[in-house]
Amino acid sequence: MAGGAGALLIPLVAGIIGIGVVAQVLADRFQIPSVVFLIGAGILLGPEVSGLLDPAEFGDALPAIVGLSVAIIVFEGAFHIRIDKLREAPKATFRLVTAGAAIALVGTAAAVHYTLGAQWDVSFLIGALLVATGPTVIAPILEVVPVRDRVAAALDTEGIVNDVTAAITAVAIFELILLGGEGGFVTLLELFVERLAFGLLFGVGVAAVLYYALQYVDLSPGNAPQNARLLVLAGALVAFAGANTLASEAGVAAVAVAGVLLGNADVPYEEDISAFKGDITLIVLSFVFITLAALLEFSVLLKLGIGGLAVVAVIALFLRPLLVFVSSIGDRFTREEKLFMSFVGPRGIIPASVATLFAIEFRNAGMDEAADVLVGTVFLTILLTVVFEAGIARQIAEKLNVIPMRVIIVGGGKVGRALATRLEDRGENVVIIENDQETIQTVRDAGFPGHHGDGTDTEVLRSAGAENAKIIVAATGDDDVNLLVSQLSQSKFSPDRVLARANNPENVDAFEELGVKTISSALATAQAIDNFIERPALADWMGEIGQSGDVQEIEVTAESLVGKTIEELDPELPDGCLIALVGRDEETTVPEPKYTLQRGDRITFIGRNEAVRDAMEWAHPRE
Repeated sequence: MAGGAGALLIPLVAGIIGIGVVAQVLADRFQIPSVVFLIGAGILLGPEVSGLLDPAEFGDALPAIVGLSVAIIVFEGAFHIRIDKLREAPKATFRLVTAGAAIALVGTAAAVHYTLGAQWDVSFLIGALLVATGPTVIAPILEVVPVRDRVAAALDTEGIVNDVTAAITAVAIFELILLGGEGGFVTLLELFVERLAFGLLFGVGVAAVLYYALQYVDLSPGNAPQNARLLVLAGALVAFAGANTLASEAGVAAVAVAGVLLGNADVPYEEDISAFKGDITLIVLSFVFITLAALLEFSVLLKLGIGGLAVVAVIALFLRPLLVFVSSIGDRFTREEKLFMSFVGPRGIIPASVATLFAIEFRNAGMDEAADVLVGTVFLTILLTVVFEAGIARQIAEKLNVIPMRVIIVGGGKVGRALATRLEDRGENVVIIENDQETIQTVRDAGFPGHHGDGTDTEVLRSAGAENAKIIVAATGDDDVNLLVSQLSQSKFSPDRVLARANNPENVDAFEELGVKTISSALATAQAIDNFIERPALADWMGEIGQSGDVQEIEVTAESLVGKTIEELDPELPDGCLIALVGRDEETTVPEPKYTLQRGDRITFIGRNEAVRDAMEWAHPRE
């Protein structure tokens, strides 16, 4: 019998991994998060549809396998959280995991109690579980929706922290229910603090041991990167298992703490560790989502009826926007970014895996109704939020225009870093490619995403994201390198523009023969000095662009502007903004009052920051 079970498990596991790889390929092809395909595959293959996949085949080992998988996923997500990036929106990030989590907890509990008629203790248990969004669903979304760093940092951090606090809170509430409510809030607080403390203890301890080993222990020079990867993976699993042995669900806190500390500790072989853990995460993510989706019982979902759908609607359409807008008061997020974050809050693996375990315990205690409400509500929320929020996340982002322009700069010297600073100040996504190890470290220390490699290598450009870049800039101090980068960018990729730095003015013609817009360092410096001599006020103001003032160019698409003169439009312009230039048919002019705009004209606005942004929306409204 054992041999037969093993024979069945081998093709089962192989099939799940294969489906996971196919799901990732489909996700890249259609720009839809992979979790959508994974959940769909699990439902189709599970006992409720085809019956090809029965999670019961794993027996009692399934919870342990899911637990270790979750540990790897949470560690990998935490490893990529950068403390310096959190400074871009510290208030909002903190509020999301405190006030925002409280709103989600209380609001969800109230919705479950009044809509489904569940007892308050079970309602708060469900509310605690559904606080968590989690890296299992947020990371795949951010892979296909490259939002601004401040948005990604807030969503990533919310997912990691709320995964931890939600799991621990849920366990504390569950144990309080089994105790019959004895001790009330005091017992609940004690259970929560105990698990969090064990998690912090193990997380800090494991991170310290791994840091010491990576920095000071000879990991075999010939095979050090591989040993480093395996050491970190083993450390994550040890942290999870050790903390969980002392207190259930403390392991999630342990791996999250270890991941954040290690990811910000500047350890050797960081790129190797990150790439390796990304591949492992893909495999375990596939396994967890497919197997848990196969556990879905349609009868339990149908039993909830309209009330279940109402609960999900309250969570997704009322509570999520409320907590996002409350949490982001006074921070740098635009209205569109807040709306995007409001529409993207799918629930992940932690609620599903923990709810499954709780349901088993409830049924053993004769609480079948509580088990059905728990599993049904949690799985219905995960299913609908993943399908409708993760599935159309990119379309939502495009509609709200929150995907910034992606710019790749080849050359991490002073020119490249100065350009990256200006672009990032405007909220654009910038990646710097640099071949020199010392310079790439300087780039990263300055807080820029740095990609180590030779910018004249097609594969290096591709891995840095050149296929999705709108602009590629060759900004090294070597004109031969800049020329080759420009040629590769135009022939292998399809950016909107390729720009190049010419260090020797005599090379400008060679660049422009390729159709590459070229900036001569010598001429640019001379022009800047001349501006300060002849136009000091303008030169000073131009130096402040992106802070108090701005200059932006945009195409006219609004029908209300077409056919009108500058004179007619002047009263409609936002205060503090004016039309400085109009480009048409490759000719640019300072428009006279009687100049009539045509559709497709490119107009340049100059003025205060906010006024220029309002004018851009006025001239080029989102469809």
